[in-house]
Amino acid sequence: MESYPVSENQQTDKKFYILGDERVFHTKAPEYFSAIMKKVGIKGTYEPFMVKPGEIEKAVREIRILNVSGANVTTPYKEAVIPYLDELSEGATIIGSVNTIVRQGDKLKGYNTNAIGFMGALKDVGFDPAGKSVLVFGTGGAARAVVFILNWVHAKSILVTGRSQDKTNSIVNQIGGEAIAMNDLTDRILSVNLVVNATSVSSPDEGMELAELVSRLQLSDCELVIDLNYGRPQNFWQLMAQSKGIRFMDGLSSLANQARRTFSLWTGVDVKPETVVTAMRLAKVAVTSP
Repeated sequence: MESYPVSENQQTDKKFYILGDERVFHTKAPEYFSAIMKKVGIKGTYEPFMVKPGEIEKAVREIRILNVSGANVTTPYKEAVIPYLDELSEGATIIGSVNTIVRQGDKLKGYNTNAIGFMGALKDVGFDPAGKSVLVFGTGGAARAVVFILNWVHAKSILVTGRSQDKTNSIVNQIGGEAIAMNDLTDRILSVNLVVNATSVSSPDEGMELAELVSRLQLSDCELVIDLNYGRPQNFWQLMAQSKGIRFMDGLSSLANQARRTFSLWTGVDVKPETVVTAMRLAKVAVTSP
């Protein structure tokens, strides 16, 4: 039976939130983080906190007033939240994106656990990106984290693409990789070993234009396609991988690994991977097995 040492301080009720736009009410995070807290014996609540456009500063101020122990930050506020925090971890500073806030006394410190989650997912599936070529779709916080960690572990080359050329160039200039316009992707055979979707789009009804582009990709030497989203119907990343005989992995493993790191930052308790996966299953997080 699992046993986790819990300090007296952790026995007091704690408050955790996840900040996002209206999509925050669709996340399963409250269910699985609550299940993890119950499993390890920590008293607390985890709730969605919808933030209206232009009100992220007000939201952070309310977190301070409510004495919240920690919070997750999701789309579209991972970058917008930074000016209102007291301190950033080294990773969050380099990546320029925060998905985890930790209260340290009277201060709020921002972290990015997306990069660690992504590397954990690659380890789970047995893929070593060192010396490999990668194509990354996306220009937001998740994409920045992916490019950062791939550069850190010495991927051979990293192509970055997105709808906004300015944002794509920003990632490349600040973190690394090589920018490539989406319109140029289907004009040549792409010799990449890994394709990563770090956008929020995975189904045709979320973005038909991207779905059509992905279906036309000409890939050479590709070993793995990873979609950082999960539970999406008619996932065109998965369909593309299947049509080419390439392994596919959705975002559950990455999410589980980043949740472990986030929980450790909040509580000091390092939960076992199976504890997180079990909690996610109880929360009915939809998943396609790798």
